[in-house]
Amino acid sequence: MSDTLAGRQAALRSKRVRNALRTAAFMSPWLIGFSVFFAYPLVSTVYFSFMKYDGLNPPTWRGLGNWDYVFSDLPKFWPAMQNTLWLAVVMVACRVAFGLGIGLLVTRIKTGAGVFRTLFYLPYLAPPVAATLAFVFLLNPGTGPVNSLLEAVGIPAPSWFNDTAWAKPALTVLAVWGVGDLMVIFMAALLDVPKEQYEAAELDGASAWQRFRYVTLPNISPIILFAVVTGIIGAMQYYTQPIVAAKVASGVMGGSGQTFEPGYPDDSTLTLPQLVYDLGFGRFDYGAASVVALVLFALSMACTALLMRRRGGLIGSGD
Repeated sequence: MSDTLAGRQAALRSKRVRNALRTAAFMSPWLIGFSVFFAYPLVSTVYFSFMKYDGLNPPTWRGLGNWDYVFSDLPKFWPAMQNTLWLAVVMVACRVAFGLGIGLLVTRIKTGAGVFRTLFYLPYLAPPVAATLAFVFLLNPGTGPVNSLLEAVGIPAPSWFNDTAWAKPALTVLAVWGVGDLMVIFMAALLDVPKEQYEAAELDGASAWQRFRYVTLPNISPIILFAVVTGIIGAMQYYTQPIVAAKVASGVMGGSGQTFEPGYPDDSTLTLPQLVYDLGFGRFDYGAASVVALVLFALSMACTALLMRRRGGLIGSGD
């Protein structure tokens, strides 16, 4: 009897092992990708944040020296932090608001909706560098057509990318111009809202705002959350547009003999990803660059966790 029970237990353990191996085999592509492209770089970044390493000589232990340097002695860190958080809040909010507004507008157009949908989506397809170059020339304070038009109607023309107060708003306008991706996502969500709910709300005497507040928003709230979370993650990785705009506005295009400090003008367009690149590949201070990268990672995780926990208060409840 005991032998039979032991045999059954051994067979059960063998079956569990086979199932575990089969599951691991199916998951192996993801496990390999996760290990190579996420886990290993993250562990390496944590390791180098405590080391003095220039990429040429062997790393040596520095302890908390890199952390103290970044938070206390690196003058560009806090401006980069403020700019990144500003873009994560203002730019993402504007993109979501405009994307939802344009989606609502296009879904209500009866004639030529396809044309308007295409016109609003096309800017999103423009390469980031080309779009940024075009915007810098359009907003040029001396020769740009935008300022010429503003001056023609009597509105004071700002200096845009050459002014510390207007550089980030100009980047926000650029981001809103390419809001076609969010427009398409919101259009799909809006078209999926049951029409019966709108009809019931109209019968109850609900106004247009009340229908939007109590019918539209609860139904599309998961899509709004998705747009906000992905937008914040994208803002935390914002690199190409601000550095191209700063280079063009400053007149430094990276030619021979030219040096460029990111953040023109006066660190107003400097973001944490730019600081990581400048520290690591410009100054060969991989320890400090790893610290900034970890701060950026922690910010992204904290913002995402906060939004996921507070999603009901952020976008309304469906009850």
